[in-house]
Amino acid sequence: MTAPAESPRLRVALGEYDIGWHDPSLSLSRAAALAERAAEAGAELVVLPEMCTTGFTMRPAEQAEPLSGPGDAGLAGVAARSGVHLLAGVATRTAEGGRERYHNSALLFGPDGSLRAEYRKQRLFAYAGEHEAYSAGGAGTVWEVAGVRIAPFICYDLRFPELFRAVAPEADAIVVLANWPEARRSHWDVLARARAIENQCYVVAVNRTGEGGGIRYDGGSAAYDAWGERVSCEPRDGAPVVVTIDPAEVTRVRSRYPFVEDRRPGVERGATRPPPHPEPR
Repeated sequence: MTAPAESPRLRVALGEYDIGWHDPSLSLSRAAALAERAAEAGAELVVLPEMCTTGFTMRPAEQAEPLSGPGDAGLAGVAARSGVHLLAGVATRTAEGGRERYHNSALLFGPDGSLRAEYRKQRLFAYAGEHEAYSAGGAGTVWEVAGVRIAPFICYDLRFPELFRAVAPEADAIVVLANWPEARRSHWDVLARARAIENQCYVVAVNRTGEGGGIRYDGGSAAYDAWGERVSCEPRDGAPVVVTIDPAEVTRVRSRYPFVEDRRPGVERGATRPPPHPEPR
């Protein structure tokens, strides 16, 4: 008898590093060194933080680039030289409807350096004026990377569980790219794990370190399995942490505890509402 084929697994590197503030050249050199070490450790997908070439900038007219720009070409080169898939956050610009628009994007590059897909951040951080500088994306998405289904999100998206619910049933892993400040790290820790628990899939959450625009970042990148247990260790000696995404584990958890099947999408989207409570007499 022919042995059954093993389900695909994906080794993912948590590419946490200190982004050069408005310094794409420095940022790209750090990303390249990280990707090379991750590839040596067996990573197939390297995840870099939000706006990984510039930091979380509110000056997109100066810092954002078209998809054919030098920053994105640099990231494509990082992927090709290391022979890995690369998921990286960048500030992008497009010409739409006769005017220039800016987006906080996540770009997926293949091991050959080709641009495979783009996701645009759906919830913009009004507290920092992001909604005045960038245009929001319209929907979530699920991509297949080496046979494993991943759903990308960016930073502030993490505070809105309904975004994750919309795509999680089709995903093996949720990947969050962030510039999440040290001052609110406790929220990051709780919310990332909560998204894994409630959606019964892996969550890979990658944050930056260092300082940018006067804000401190202390990392805290982590990965959780479909039961919400942490599967990543603390980084040592600057080496990127690599975790394994196992879709079969997601299937096992969801089959034994079919919580995701009990969603009520109409209610969650606000399309229908339960009747109001009667007024007290």
